[in-house]
Amino acid sequence: MQGKIIKGIAGFYYVHTIDGELYQCKAKGIFRREKIKPLVGDSVEIEVTDTKDMEGNIIDIFPRKSTLIRPAVANIDQALLIFAMAKPEPNFNLLDRFLIMMRQQGLDCIICFNKSDMSNADERRRVAAIYENSGCRVMFASALKKEGIRELQEALSKKTTALAGPSGVGKSSIVNCIQNNKIMETGAISAKIERGKHTTRHSELISIAENTYIMDTPGFSSLSLFDVEKGELKDFYPEFAPYKDKCKFLTCAHINEPHCGVKEAVASGYISHVRYGNYAMLYEELKGNERRKY
Repeated sequence: MQGKIIKGIAGFYYVHTIDGELYQCKAKGIFRREKIKPLVGDSVEIEVTDTKDMEGNIIDIFPRKSTLIRPAVANIDQALLIFAMAKPEPNFNLLDRFLIMMRQQGLDCIICFNKSDMSNADERRRVAAIYENSGCRVMFASALKKEGIRELQEALSKKTTALAGPSGVGKSSIVNCIQNNKIMETGAISAKIERGKHTTRHSELISIAENTYIMDTPGFSSLSLFDVEKGELKDFYPEFAPYKDKCKFLTCAHINEPHCGVKEAVASGYISHVRYGNYAMLYEELKGNERRKY
């Protein structure tokens, strides 16, 4: 029987099978001997050892198409970053940090602004324009009004998506909407391992449709820029690329250098002032971190 690991606690792995069942599984000893650790997100084959208590063993782990390091999870296809149009107002510096974190791990990103009912069309156009050349898809939704939900469901369909965003933006409400308010039954996990209710949160996949999962995890709550060097930061701003050849210096950081094509594009309105301002702030932060190292 095939399925996907949706959660792992204390050596037990909870496998959501293709027929919609949930099995508590142990990994066969061969994985330990070969130093292979099953990960949340792994596609696996299991053998059922107890049909009544829904227990089994993982006997095979299928090849991974990707592996995230922070948190350790396999086969994530994309990231969905949820912010709000109001209450709280969008923090674009924070959003850029999330984008960098996801792209460091090779994920394409969708940006969804919830609470769109608390904004007007001009405000939404202004926000969309900030990220129109960032390489991300920008969407608007209202969990309250159930607007934009179908488009979100289509964007997530048949994929495993990492979910991130600050508190207060309505992540849970969006999740409830995209799975039609039918929360996946995970009580069996806490019932089988009672202490799971009281331990630190773990990465977990939530099934929202056939072969469609989302992952909310504490691993994406950190706002550090991992191991980015200040000279690498510009590579996380795709809208800079068309203008870098117009810079006087090949090593231009687009900060204080004269005759900078990127800064000229910002002044001419071809690059968002908001995005460039965030870049400059993050560059100085990384520069300061490098000084403290020495």
